[in-house]
Amino acid sequence: MNFKQLEAFQAIMASGSTTGAAERLGLSQSAISRLLGQLEEDLGLRLFIREKGRLVPTREAEALLQDAHGLVDSAQCFRRHSEQLRLGGFKRRLLKVAVPSTLASQLMPAIAKKFMHEHPQVVLEVLSGSYTDTERAILSRDADIGLVRLPMEMPGLQAIACLESDAVCIMPKGHPLEKLDVVAPLDLEDVSLILLGRQRLIRHEIDMAFRHARVLPRVAIEVHSVSVACGFVAQGMGVSIVNALLASYCKDKEFSSRPFSPRISYQLGIASIENSPAAALSEAFSQLLVNAILAAAKPEDYTRRIDGGRPS
Repeated sequence: MNFKQLEAFQAIMASGSTTGAAERLGLSQSAISRLLGQLEEDLGLRLFIREKGRLVPTREAEALLQDAHGLVDSAQCFRRHSEQLRLGGFKRRLLKVAVPSTLASQLMPAIAKKFMHEHPQVVLEVLSGSYTDTERAILSRDADIGLVRLPMEMPGLQAIACLESDAVCIMPKGHPLEKLDVVAPLDLEDVSLILLGRQRLIRHEIDMAFRHARVLPRVAIEVHSVSVACGFVAQGMGVSIVNALLASYCKDKEFSSRPFSPRISYQLGIASIENSPAAALSEAFSQLLVNAILAAAKPEDYTRRIDGGRPS
């Protein structure tokens, strides 16, 4: 029995399937099935039975779940403690933050500089990727907090809504769409589109908008970050529909933006592991992050604070 097997067992119990566990842990479905099989063989117990495509835990699995939580938590605490000792010794504290790739490169350097000035005893680690990557990092304790889109996809997390932003259509400078006040799916018929990958929630909402308008989108390129989409648009390779807030940080790229209709709204939140107490360092960084985003936002970014923007 090993740590990876226990993680797989825990993830299957939380998600109800090897597919969900694979998404949660960033592994293949076959790897999850292999880890589960190894664990059942090591324990000499059957932990799940398959009913209508779902894995149903046995009484033995239910009885062992709390022990598995304790072992995984202890192992993660051990890893966290060793990382803190490696990076900062006994006198410094480690804070691990996950944010979207676009924010990591465009906004985080200034935020980190201010935070480190105010908290010189802290070692800061910044992770970047998609919102799903952020959720997975928090669940695996690779990050303490992260900026995510709400509602979150994975169970086991808690988040306080702090910001709201709308989608916009971005286009190369001089594009005919610049003449419009608002861009709708009908305006994009036969226009080359650069869209975020199909696994993203925004992509589903964009596809639904085109479907309701009875327009077949002409997808030329699929990308996996807003900054990449902005770069391709700036090169004249097509137009895109992206989060206005994240697009606003691609200031080094030349493109124009217009509101998109129907409205697609993003709620963003600061996420942490479920039932975790609010830590002073995490709260201080969260507040600094939200304030920095709002300070950098312009009216055309369609960004608003929610509930006073007091993330925990």
